[in-house]
Amino acid sequence: MYKLRFKIMLAVLSITLLVLIGIGFVIGKLYEDFYINNLTDRVEKEANLAAYTLAEYGLEEENAQKRALEIAEMLDSRVTIILLDGTVIGESATDPKTMENHLLRPEIEAIENEESVSYIRYSETVQDELLYYAVPIIDENGNKLGYMRLGLSTSTLADMTEKIWLILGISFTVAFIIIVTITYRVTNEMIGPIESATVVANELAEGNYKARTSEGKRDEIGQLSRSINILAFNLEKLTKRDQAQKERMETLIDNMGSGLILINTKGDISLINRACQEIFEENTDLWQNQLYHDVIQHKELIKIVQTIFMTEKKQRMQIHFPVHLEVRHFEVYAAPVISNSDKLKGIVLVLHDITELKKLEQVRTDFVANVSHELKTPVTSIKGFTETLLDGAMNTEPLREKFLTIIANESERLQSLIQDLLDLSRIEQAYFQLNWQRTNLQEIVSEVIELLKDKAREKQIDLQMFVEGNTTLEGDTERIKQIAINVINNGIMYTPVSGSVKISIKGNEETITLEITDTGVGISEKDLPRIFERFYRVDRARSRNSGGTGLGLAIVKHLVEAHQGKIIVNSSVGKGTTFTITFHRFRAE
Repeated sequence: MYKLRFKIMLAVLSITLLVLIGIGFVIGKLYEDFYINNLTDRVEKEANLAAYTLAEYGLEEENAQKRALEIAEMLDSRVTIILLDGTVIGESATDPKTMENHLLRPEIEAIENEESVSYIRYSETVQDELLYYAVPIIDENGNKLGYMRLGLSTSTLADMTEKIWLILGISFTVAFIIIVTITYRVTNEMIGPIESATVVANELAEGNYKARTSEGKRDEIGQLSRSINILAFNLEKLTKRDQAQKERMETLIDNMGSGLILINTKGDISLINRACQEIFEENTDLWQNQLYHDVIQHKELIKIVQTIFMTEKKQRMQIHFPVHLEVRHFEVYAAPVISNSDKLKGIVLVLHDITELKKLEQVRTDFVANVSHELKTPVTSIKGFTETLLDGAMNTEPLREKFLTIIANESERLQSLIQDLLDLSRIEQAYFQLNWQRTNLQEIVSEVIELLKDKAREKQIDLQMFVEGNTTLEGDTERIKQIAINVINNGIMYTPVSGSVKISIKGNEETITLEITDTGVGISEKDLPRIFERFYRVDRARSRNSGGTGLGLAIVKHLVEAHQGKIIVNSSVGKGTTFTITFHRFRAE
């Protein structure tokens, strides 16, 4: 804006200055010419009058000098009387006898050429610049007697010219200053709103749509300012709306449970959401603007993208690939992005993680297989020994008693398995509720130890309990007892002869911790995550022989979670296992 202001002022002031200089020069010359013309006219009239006077008195040499002095005094001019041969006989400025012949003077030659011309030239006689004008002296008979020349000093003309130029200079300087001031103010009034509008336009260009400019007067610049303000207001509304839509879209995309990848026609990944970080377990933000086959390492996914690029048709399929140490399953929806002109603009991929569904399917399959297997074994035993008895073995006393004992044991095992399945089914129902009441964990565990001490004594297992702090809590007494029986019984079953099972109860301010540590066979690290699954056994043969159904720990986990508690297992193979169960002292609302 400063450049524009400077240009406008420079242009206006340059033109003004040139015009003033031109006008001053013209006016000065006019005044000067006017003054010279007046002065010349005066000299001409005075010269004619003096010549007429000299013609009456005659041109005698003895009187010529006297007449020259008289006329010079009256006219305040230099007077020179010259004969026809150029001899000077009268001179008011010096002795005429000392002067040279004047016949070749330009003013005298002009008379000879019948011209009436004035001349301004420097006079060596008077050491001054003079305006000369000469006229012929003619008598009554029309005879030319000589010449009369008047010389008027031009110092007056110079003074007058100097005054004229001084007056013009002062006047035009004042006028120029006034014009500069007015131009500056007018320029500021014009440029100020434009500068403000420019600043607002720059702010709008940088994205600051809240910027506004003063509207000022109702002229063209004011209309421009109002138009810019309206534009800024509309841009602000559009930007807010677009920003809100963008934020909603980004929030929706980033918080999708599924992975979303958008690939442009060049094969570059132009959009990838936050869920992909969890799917690929990588910093997928670095994939932005990268070729898909350079960053995606899974061949099945790359093949889907390539197929869509070639066929431009939708794809839906289930794939699986390893992510670090785990194989994960995904259902992939892939589709081309087609423009209105039926041109491919890109590809969109949506990845649904169905790993948990696959696991649930596998668990269900395993559950059905395990239930079938667990039920088949006792039923087969019961059926087989029954048929043996019917075939005649019942007539043999030792065999009959042995087989009936086996049938009774298998029936009891079958009943226990069915009871555990019913318990687990009830616990997993949405309407399952605990019988909440004030109870004491120490008393519950003491009863369990009393129930299992004979079993521990048979294996010479040292069964001990340690209590610290207040052990009262809110919970379901029977379900807590069921938890304790399952975990302590497991400790006894999997602990070799002469081992130990230590039970520790510690009451804290908000929680109560039940810790059961055995010196049994332990659980390997790979089996630990699965010990709470239905029918999962670390050692299937030993578990079945010990009478376990494989459902105990699954029931324990569900009951602990129903009490809003937490169970943690630590184990080392050959050293033993520790179950740590934490209950809240008070029921959470």
